[in-house]
Amino acid sequence: MRVVGYVRVSTDEQTGSGAGLEAQRRAILSECERRGWHVVKVIEDGGFSAKDLKRPGVQEALRVLEAGEASALVVAKLDRLSRSMIDFTALMGKAQKQGWALVALDCAVDTTTPSGEAMAHMLATFAQFERRLIGQRTRDALAVKKRQGVRLGRPRTLPEDVRQRIVAARQAGLTLAAIAHTLNSEGVATAQGGQRWHPATVRKISTQARASTPELEMSRSGR
Repeated sequence: MRVVGYVRVSTDEQTGSGAGLEAQRRAILSECERRGWHVVKVIEDGGFSAKDLKRPGVQEALRVLEAGEASALVVAKLDRLSRSMIDFTALMGKAQKQGWALVALDCAVDTTTPSGEAMAHMLATFAQFERRLIGQRTRDALAVKKRQGVRLGRPRTLPEDVRQRIVAARQAGLTLAAIAHTLNSEGVATAQGGQRWHPATVRKISTQARASTPELEMSRSGR
């Protein structure tokens, strides 16, 4: 089997000494020789963290595998490839889709064997658990902020003169559709930078303005 090896160290100092890279390289070559695998190349990332997969070495290794130049990716330690179980799961999904194997020598991940594939799926299960925990923590945190009255979502960026113009037009008796049509014909941008106003958008801004300035509502009701 033709394989590509991948090695990584996180600091420039480690890259300069070469010790960490060489140790990983020796481990990969030794195991591949034991199994009778042919190492096409060993690709390295020196001075890169494993926070994500956006590393030149990883991307080059993936290109080699996708092109069919090798049928397995071998690393000495799983954390050299990724410290995120979520990224690891995505990588494993790519491997299954493209038909190449993933082997990490330090944790029995080896999708060329039934037991190694089972280990990989077990890690994927933990990754799914991690994703759900993160999602739940995020929802819980947002719920707390909402109860505390914190405004969620993107901040309002509509210029004050446009907001006052909408309020004044509504006070003058213009319909929501008429105001939206006028703003669109003049090319006035929406709060999020869009170029299309809708009556519902005008209503929302008008309602927010009345809520923040009660005297506006009083003046409308007294007319």
